[in-house]
Formats: sequence, structure tokens, C-alpha cells
Amino acid sequence: MANLKLSGVHKAYGAVKVLHGIDLDIRSGEFVVFVGPSGCGKSTLLRVIAGLEEISGGTLAIDGEVMNDRTPKERGIAMVFQSYALYPHMTVYENMAFGLTLEKGTPKEEIDRRVRQAAAVLQIEPYLDRLPKALSGGQRQRVAIGRAITRDPKVFLFDEPLSNLDAALRVQTRIEIARLHERMQGTTMIYVTHDQVEAMTLADRIVVLNKGRIEQVGTPLELYHDPDNLFVAQFIGSPAMNILPGRVSGRNVVLDAGQGAATISAPSGVVGALHLGVRPEDLSIVGEGEGRLTGRVTLTEALGEVTLIYVDLGQKGEPLVVKAPGSVELARGSSVHLSAEPSSLRFFDEAGRAIRTERRVEAA
Repeated sequence: MANLKLSGVHKAYGAVKVLHGIDLDIRSGEFVVFVGPSGCGKSTLLRVIAGLEEISGGTLAIDGEVMNDRTPKERGIAMVFQSYALYPHMTVYENMAFGLTLEKGTPKEEIDRRVRQAAAVLQIEPYLDRLPKALSGGQRQRVAIGRAITRDPKVFLFDEPLSNLDAALRVQTRIEIARLHERMQGTTMIYVTHDQVEAMTLADRIVVLNKGRIEQVGTPLELYHDPDNLFVAQFIGSPAMNILPGRVSGRNVVLDAGQGAATISAPSGVVGALHLGVRPEDLSIVGEGEGRLTGRVTLTEALGEVTLIYVDLGQKGEPLVVKAPGSVELARGSSVHLSAEPSSLRFFDEAGRAIRTERRVEAA
């Protein structure tokens, strides 16, 4: 069991600053996922925690002990890489045992016990005598995870471990990682991914990074339903949250919504421009005269269970996305009327910060 605390952590390569004062507490036994766009610093942050990159400023503590100058081995950390990093000339057994053989004084019986125990957990016992080239991508990744398990680390670090797998294997291996965390209760896991499904399904908490800074930390549902800012609102969720520009007029917000104008009671204390957000699944197709917004269908994507409908409201920017039941069929160019429950609406100020207040839709 291990808790991690990062305090004002900076990382720079010469004049190029990558991490800007990261403050983060990770509780013992927690599964934390780092997400963010390419180049946001999530893999660099993971490597700083692992000890593969030096910290330019700030401190990293594990169980209250500062680790800035400690080696990865001394930190009690095991890392699973995207590229598997298996030795091609060694069998699966030898790959999993290799780290333990470097530790002086570990009996062969103990090494064998740990390897076979890890192989049983990951269901790779039949492959122990095979070379990596004889394994599938999913099996190689399980071997890489098994090699980390044998070291009995305090902290597991995963750097986009599923990105090289096809869709079916990603689902299967993701489930195995979730089960592994359940079986290894008390082991802290930190996982980097660009895949939102992985983040939402695996994480106890998600850390959203952008340009080397933390935008928000919270449970998957907290980030999804109550984002702190426009960046998180549009990064978490697929399709992204719809954002409509608006302005406060008297006690109401008037949306710049082209063919359909909606008037919504304004958040208290807000003047001038703001943004309104609504998730695609929170928009409903209604009859003429019942909706707050009216537009024309520009594209539909039938995905089976749901259909994504892209609606042009006549305003600048991206079309509105509606997630409708799969049975809904609308022709391109047809008129559509939309409505949403007041509780599903989210407001953001002109700077993109969330405005948290009671909301209700008034008649247009």
C-alpha cells in the first residue's frame, strides 16, 4: 500500500517547460487515470513519478518520504510500457522472472512461486515456455503486466498499455486490468490513456491534464456531469458536450442559436457573454412548437443502439450533436425541433469557468 503526493512538480527540458506546478494527492489503493490531448504532459508526469525523468522543481513523496533523488527500484514502482518491452530471446517464464533474478538473495523457489502465481492471475500459464514472438499482442501485454506483478510493487504505472491492440483485445485486456486491481487490493495504480472509455471504466478518479497543468480531478461521473470548465466539458464524453454562445439580457440568457432562439433564466450575478452546455443525450427531439431550438439535419450516423444526428442551427461553429435512439430516422435536410430538461444544462462564463447555480428554462 502506498499513497503519493506531488507538490508543485515542474518539469522542463532546457527552456521548454512541460509540467507547470502539479499538485496531486493519490490515495493508497486508488486507481487513478491521467487523460488529456497529445502533448499535454501525461506521459511525462508518469515518467517523473517512475523516476525515469528528473524533477525540475517541487517534490514527489511516497508514503510521506521524498523520492526526488531515489531510483525507480528504490521507489517500489513497476511500470508497464506501451511497447511491452519483452526480451525476445527469453521465454515468458524468463521474462517474468528476470527482474527477480537481479535481486540478490531471492531464492529460486520464491521466484518460481511469484512467476507462477502471476501467470495464474493473468491466465498465461500455458505460455510460460513460449518466446514472445509466438504470442499475440494481448498475450504479450499480459506477460508485461505479469513481469510487473512478480516484483510485488507498491505502485503500478501503466503508460497507454492497450494502444497497440485491436478493438476486441482492448476490451478484453481492459477487463483483465480492472479485475487485476480488484484482486490486488491495496495496490496503487496510475494509468495513462487517450481513450475515454478506458478512463471512465477503470478509474476511481480521473486527472484531466492540459498544457502541463491539471484542469480537474474527480470521479468519472463528477467530471462528466459537473465539469469545472469548457475544456473538461468538451474533452470528457464522446460525442463532446454541445456548447452554445449566449448573452445575458435582463434576467434571461438569450442564445445565439440561429433559426431557433431559446430564452433561459440567467445565472445570478452574471452579465455579458457566456456559454451554455448540453450533452448530446440530454437533447430530445420534440414536435413543432414544443422545442426551444430549431435546425436542419446535416448528417446522421446510425450506430445500432443509438443514432447521432448533426443539426445546423444556423449559427457559426460546429453543428449541434443529438444522441437519439437507434430507431430514429431523419432525412438529411429535414427540420428538427429540440428541447432539454433544465437540470441537464450547464453554464460557463466568458473565460470558460463553470457557473454553478440553479437553472430553469423559461418560455421563449
